[in-house]
Amino acid sequence: MTTSDQPVLFDTITTASGHRFGRATLNAPASLHALSLAMVDLLDPQLKAWADDPQVAGVILDATGDKAFCAGGDVVGLCHAIRALPAGEVPPIAHDFFEREYRLDHRIHTYPKPFVCWGHGFVMGGGIGLMAGASHRVATPRTRMAMPEINIGLYPDVGGSWILSRLPGKTGAFLALTGAHLNAADALFAGLADFAVPHERHADLLQGIAAASWAGEREADDAQLSHLLERLGQGVALPASPLRTHFDRINAVIGHDRLSDMAPRLAALASDSDPWLAQAGATFTKGSPTSAALSLEMLRRARLLSLADTFRLELQASVGCCAHPDFAEGVRALLVDKDKNPRWQPATLAEVTHEWIADHLRPRFTGPHPLADLT
Repeated sequence: MTTSDQPVLFDTITTASGHRFGRATLNAPASLHALSLAMVDLLDPQLKAWADDPQVAGVILDATGDKAFCAGGDVVGLCHAIRALPAGEVPPIAHDFFEREYRLDHRIHTYPKPFVCWGHGFVMGGGIGLMAGASHRVATPRTRMAMPEINIGLYPDVGGSWILSRLPGKTGAFLALTGAHLNAADALFAGLADFAVPHERHADLLQGIAAASWAGEREADDAQLSHLLERLGQGVALPASPLRTHFDRINAVIGHDRLSDMAPRLAALASDSDPWLAQAGATFTKGSPTSAALSLEMLRRARLLSLADTFRLELQASVGCCAHPDFAEGVRALLVDKDKNPRWQPATLAEVTHEWIADHLRPRFTGPHPLADLT
């Protein structure tokens, strides 16, 4: 594959059976491949074309470099667009970005062919949105996953409401409220990854795909791809899983009651002797109160929704976040001015009302839902 200034590179791998595998490679290493609207608009039509091509047996999605697969959505541009308008107005780019990003994520979840996502390095926010729906999700010993939206006044979107609500025990709510980082062992335990393979075996995967004969039939090709990844991952050494180690503790901290009841328990983790738990508690304490409440409400609703209905609700919530102060303020503090001193409005959980959250979730469009056609 040749180097290019394009933010996504496309290639095909010819296989022993004459079938081809499509390969899409994120190519924005300076931003750790933060997902932009331009990248979405390149990926989505190409994935559709490969899905419709009977000679394409499957797809692999990866990234250039060795630091990240995708460290999140390109939210800095959204922040600038929001701050350029009067308070409460939503820039058209926000509608466009979230709608088209969620369409892409939904396409991957419903893809009709084997789909490998090579989730090496940082896989956060929008990166999890790309990886979560793949049929064959690969983590490496250096994978670091998180849904850290509480730091920027957002919530775990890109299908995160649906994904996190289906994780073991109370881990989904814990991850949404704390932005805790996960390693490969955590990802396997939680069901966010299917295989662990050393990053150094990436080239072997490409060669293995080329050397194999593919049937062009989903069940057989899924199995063959699984066997190849299992062979490549044999003997891989992984770090211990904090999520598994602290599973019972996490369930107790989250509990079954209100956010106002679990908040003191989460805050108390900031002084825990375990660094992973302490970081989780500190992040919750510093995070947006609105994000915390909105995240839990989205998880509550998504448990009973289809994936398509979840994306429809998330579009309303994400556009709603653009109409309220915390999202632009959180991005400003963390990624633009980098003072790490966001001024949340409201500043405390006690001030976050049901009406405030409901206003984030109301439709801000006329006519049919922009994602009405997703099934």
